[in-house]
Amino acid sequence: MFRLLLLSIVVNASIDSTMLMIGDQTAMHLEVTHEASEQVQMPVFGEMLQDGIEIVERSGIDTTTLPDGRLQLKQDLTLTSFKDSLFAIEPIAVASGEDTFWTESMALNVIQPFEVDSSLAITDIKDIEKAPIWWWGIFRWVLLAVLVLALAVGGYYLWRWYQKNRKPEEEAIDPELLRPADEVALEKLDEIKAQKIWKDGKVKEYQTELTDVVREYIGRRFDVHSTEKTSDETLHEMKPKVDKDLYERLRKMLQLADLVKFAKWHTTPDENEQALSTAYDFVQETREVVNEENEDANKLA
Repeated sequence: MFRLLLLSIVVNASIDSTMLMIGDQTAMHLEVTHEASEQVQMPVFGEMLQDGIEIVERSGIDTTTLPDGRLQLKQDLTLTSFKDSLFAIEPIAVASGEDTFWTESMALNVIQPFEVDSSLAITDIKDIEKAPIWWWGIFRWVLLAVLVLALAVGGYYLWRWYQKNRKPEEEAIDPELLRPADEVALEKLDEIKAQKIWKDGKVKEYQTELTDVVREYIGRRFDVHSTEKTSDETLHEMKPKVDKDLYERLRKMLQLADLVKFAKWHTTPDENEQALSTAYDFVQETREVVNEENEDANKLA
């Protein structure tokens, strides 16, 4: 490391290694210390430090305030060379106003690690050789491909045979679907009537259970999948299927339930009782009428 002191500005320059193999790299460190009131112009580096020495990378200028109030500027350069030579690194200039400060010169010895006989002509290292054909490797890959294809074809025909000969599974039938739709609906309405959970403040649950029973009944009785539709869609499909009076009562019941479920509507006891009564009326007035004489005849037969 070399130091030059002039007035209040101190310039330092150092290099990590003064001896390199061709193509290796080393770091150079440039430090400038000055008073905070002084303006210092750091050098601007290009791609070459000097002829034969390349700058691979340069850091930014790092500024640090020292305990005594002075400023210290630091910059690192990564150097390399591809020339076998002993270099005298020229002093680096740092300017401040009209004054210029110089680092001491340094030495860098770049060494060629092996001898080159320049008397020989440039030739290929070795003749190009053709790789032998690896017949066993090719045969293994072909055999593997045939095996995979055979397994795929065999698996396909095995699956076809299984699909053709398997016994059809008997699907479980919900017991409720074997009973008349009105019978199931009225039974559920009786349970809701007995519980009257709306009296415990569970108005939303009450209205939901009530409309669910009616929607399930509509689905089985009229083949209108009401559980998958909005109230407006259900009413649109039900309008031509029931008389006007029953339709209006159904509309009021579904709209009241929507107000409770989605608008937090507070119902009165009369409204809750009326909704249950409408559900009963709708099921009873639209239930399928079975001809009892034909039913008795079928039983005797």
